[in-house]
Amino acid sequence: MENTRYALAVMVFVLGMTVTTEATEAAEPDAPLPYSLDKPWQFKPRFKDKADWERRADALRTQVLVATGLWPMPEKTALKPVIHGKIDRDEYTIEKVYFASLPGHYVTGNLYRPKNKPGKRPAVASPYGHWPNGRFIWLSDEDAKKQVDSGAEGTMNSARSPLQARCAMLARMGCVVFHYDLLGYCDSTAIKHREGFDDVEATLRLQSQLGLQTWNSIRVLDFLSELPDVDPQRLAVTGASGGGTQSILLGAVDPRPIVSFPHVMVSQSMQGGCVCENAPLLRVGTNNVELACLFAPRALGMGGADDWTKAIESDSLPQSKSVYELYGKPELVTAKHFAFPHNFNQPSREYMYDWLNKHLNLGWESPVKEKPFEPVPPEQLAVFDDAHPRPADELDAAGVRKVMTKASDAQFAKVSEEDLRSALHGILAFPLATDVIRVDDPLPFSRPSMWNGRVVVWVTSNGTKGPDEGTLRRLHDAKVAVVPIELPDVPPMPAKVRRGTYAGFTLGYNRSPVAQQAVFVLRMLQAARAQESVTSVSLVGKGPAVLLARAATSESVSHSVVDLDRFDFDQVKEPTDPRVLPGALKYGGVFGFARLCTGGTTLLSNAPRAASVAGVTIQEAPLDLNSTIDALLK
Repeated sequence: MENTRYALAVMVFVLGMTVTTEATEAAEPDAPLPYSLDKPWQFKPRFKDKADWERRADALRTQVLVATGLWPMPEKTALKPVIHGKIDRDEYTIEKVYFASLPGHYVTGNLYRPKNKPGKRPAVASPYGHWPNGRFIWLSDEDAKKQVDSGAEGTMNSARSPLQARCAMLARMGCVVFHYDLLGYCDSTAIKHREGFDDVEATLRLQSQLGLQTWNSIRVLDFLSELPDVDPQRLAVTGASGGGTQSILLGAVDPRPIVSFPHVMVSQSMQGGCVCENAPLLRVGTNNVELACLFAPRALGMGGADDWTKAIESDSLPQSKSVYELYGKPELVTAKHFAFPHNFNQPSREYMYDWLNKHLNLGWESPVKEKPFEPVPPEQLAVFDDAHPRPADELDAAGVRKVMTKASDAQFAKVSEEDLRSALHGILAFPLATDVIRVDDPLPFSRPSMWNGRVVVWVTSNGTKGPDEGTLRRLHDAKVAVVPIELPDVPPMPAKVRRGTYAGFTLGYNRSPVAQQAVFVLRMLQAARAQESVTSVSLVGKGPAVLLARAATSESVSHSVVDLDRFDFDQVKEPTDPRVLPGALKYGGVFGFARLCTGGTTLLSNAPRAASVAGVTIQEAPLDLNSTIDALLK
């Protein structure tokens, strides 16, 4: 019962003051939150035209970049790649590679290159997911035989090492392929998988394993583009499971790949069950189907299996087609379900080969069939050896996070107002289609008989005083109307959900309490501004939600008076604190957001410390009501 009450309270907030049947059904009966990785928001495209979709796509792409800690994009430091240990095969070679995606953090993997293919070749970024032993996967004879007997694989060698089979065949088709490690797998062991990014500070700074892996994928494209035998205008990405997640995200944030094939991850149901596939903010108001559509109008192929992607042809592809039809290119997106368990087996690989063959202009006869190959024993694929030891400056998670924080702080000092406001909109996941004003009763206007068109939105919450009769009288005497509103009480985020304590499992699918309240205030400002005869809107209130709303609005607010209640986001120490806000420290806390309070006058009182922000008055002392009104009537 308590969980149901929580879900309903949040739904009132998220869906615009009305709990719909659809929204209630979207919540898991035994879950404390309306949305989760097992039941995400549903993508129901109803775009009027291409421009309408592209407005949504731009906002969503920014949200993804903010969620991954990549807004604005970090400085790209020198990769300094080391390529060694060439292994010769019949039609291709394999080399061992490592390079620094950022100082002290190394991407590791194997580089497959076609032989006897002159000129610059297309290149494929090939991430992988949680396969046993990653790119070192090597099934036993017994397990490999089961794969062959089931029809999942054509030979014992492809069954024994299906990840090598994929890379080898793409190389034979004429592609340069980089098969790179998941964090904590194979040669990428300085940071343990699922560890190092699960504390509150990581949430407040938007540092995550998913974000670091996405950055690694971007740097993989940089590495491939710099190779002398690669055509940087013909880049592709394909991976399955967690590698499918990376394929979706890389295609969403980087314009360089012209072909993508994420396998067994494009779904309206489960979104990826690991911390490396989730991050705060990432899927608030969206899911993997819509995220995959950010690749439009480039060539997008998708595969499904007898898992959470089973309905890919009936409940993912149609939505994707509707987006591609806006560009007049429905033929550039395709999907097929394969009746096997979660996999990237030979039938699904051959479907992928055909898609890449067509859209990278590889020149093979269709349908492409995988050729038998001789896999390399895993120990021979290892990147580090006596002649090439692990780099001495390699950092663990704590060390990498220090590097990320230092670089991010330096970037923030130079960030533009436009980029900062975009970041805040990404943090608030604003606007969503559900943010339309749907309040049945009119706004509680307290309007004087002689009104000059000015309105004060006065926000109260538990423990704060609203405008009393004397305050209203004084404002009315000045011909100013008042809209008193009270922030709905939003319960804190749970410390633990079914998948664990990581914030990406809660805040990755639901707005944080303070973000929900900020969006509520934003909507009330919009509603007040939309009233007939309103000439200006002012804002009064207490707490971070009021400041965030003021900072997020791009429309003028004549006067703002915000009591900060001595709060800044570095005071948040627990994941259940209702004031937890992903990215708050990355973007400078309350005084960072105060930089956006331009246009009109802003007074921040009861500040946690002395500070100076251009165009904003900041004082550590609180204000009484009379002083507040004085500030409003200036």
